[in-house]
Amino acid sequence: MADQSAVPDYELADELELTDPAQYRALFDETRMKLVHLLLERAATTTELAIALDKPKGTVGHHLKVLEYAGLVHVVRTKQVRAIEARYYGRTARVFLYHDWDRASFDGIGLEPKGVLAETVTEIQQLPAELLDLPMITNARYARIPAERAAEWRQRLIDLLDEFVRQPRGGEVTYGLLVGVFPTQRGHLPEPKDGAS
Repeated sequence: MADQSAVPDYELADELELTDPAQYRALFDETRMKLVHLLLERAATTTELAIALDKPKGTVGHHLKVLEYAGLVHVVRTKQVRAIEARYYGRTARVFLYHDWDRASFDGIGLEPKGVLAETVTEIQQLPAELLDLPMITNARYARIPAERAAEWRQRLIDLLDEFVRQPRGGEVTYGLLVGVFPTQRGHLPEPKDGAS
């Protein structure tokens, strides 16, 4: 029996660290982010991606070319369909690592790290009533911990995200998983004085 969790259906690197500002500009666009997310499921043609996004093929083709030029997607296979060669696109890596948000700046226009959060909030606010009864949770917790432990939690969350996207495909609803570990400016209680409990 085939391992259904081994998605997508093409070979790709585990990680790609974004080092070129052009990669940031290519990736941090709403349509292109959706394209790379769809390609985690399986390789797809421009037509299939256009249908999934409900956008014209020409628009999707343009965005794929931008991603391809930046080295974030590439043609993973071709198939002859009648007289036309269908090209199937896939990601170049399962995870794109990015650290320096200022690298995304272009002609004075910067990309904000809050984009993922804002997009998620908008998606949740726009859910139709029939989806509100499906499994869903949003919550936050705070803990005063050393930076080394925060780094361990970050890795655990990255592993959880990877496990989530490797789930066997099924059902009619696409779920999202948003995680985060971040420093805050919240205050905390002082250490107790000797003998105090």
